[in-house]
Amino acid sequence: MKKLNTPTINTERLILRKFTDSDLNDMYEIYSDEEVNKFLPWFPFQSIAETKEYLDSKIYKKYKQEIAYFHAIEEKAGHKVIGYIGVSGIKEEEGSAELGYGILKGYWGKGIATEASKAILQRLKQDGFKFIIATHDVNNVGSGKVLEKSGMTYQYSYNEQWQPKNIPVTFKLYRIDLN
Repeated sequence: MKKLNTPTINTERLILRKFTDSDLNDMYEIYSDEEVNKFLPWFPFQSIAETKEYLDSKIYKKYKQEIAYFHAIEEKAGHKVIGYIGVSGIKEEEGSAELGYGILKGYWGKGIATEASKAILQRLKQDGFKFIIATHDVNNVGSGKVLEKSGMTYQYSYNEQWQPKNIPVTFKLYRIDLN
């Protein structure tokens, strides 16, 4: 596996790149929206200050690691950050990681998440990853469609008491082999 940290990826409509301080207002719009964050493992952000703290303590911390993939999804047409995509749980010895993303509600149903997912999966393959997994809440049907359109295959479902929201969730797990 190549040791890279969030390389810039261009697609037809998108630029996948590192977040910067100039993205704070767009980030706050994404991370504070209750619908966008309904199926994500945190509560919607309440302020720009909370967003800045997340950027400083979580995202910038990732950018200091030897290997990481956590991209802002910027729309080329308007240069607005409309979401994020990345992988977590990178296991170098296995060549694996878990894909995750969030897209601003006004961009749902336009193929943005699929376009970004396909692009990052292609980059991960190029960089030597062997397989990627992703999960979604069974109630988040749209996310399942994105995973399938991105070439991932359903493997199995499981139940979990999800934290920090402390709610029971049934997840569907998908996988794609890249080698």
